[in-house]
Amino acid sequence: MVPQHTSATSAIFITFAGNCKEALKVYQSCFGGHLQFETFEKRLPGIKQQPVVRGSLVSDCIVILGSDLVHNEGRRPGNHMSIFFKCTDANIRRSLIQKLKSDKNEPDSDEENLIEITDAFDVRWTLGI
Repeated sequence: MVPQHTSATSAIFITFAGNCKEALKVYQSCFGGHLQFETFEKRLPGIKQQPVVRGSLVSDCIVILGSDLVHNEGRRPGNHMSIFFKCTDANIRRSLIQKLKSDKNEPDSDEENLIEITDAFDVRWTLGI
């Protein structure tokens, strides 16, 4: 269980088709807020700009996170959005992984900053530290 006294954040996480930066700028014009981008250092095939590894728009009314990096199965309707949950530490994240994991998947490693897992209800979660 996530401790009640910790500061936890949930948000919308969207996988974009090479246009994450452009999309988050449009969302900023709608909701205001502060943008941040972490980009990949080299170009990837099929993406015209430097791909965004992780972008964020944080405003008073919404938090939207995004990336241009697609899942192994590719970007398609239904798998391009997930619930982002920022864990305060690796132990809390491991506990959530154990509770959310299904027979469908298991993360390869819990060493990454972002881990994706799909629960038994086909809801995709992105768990960050």
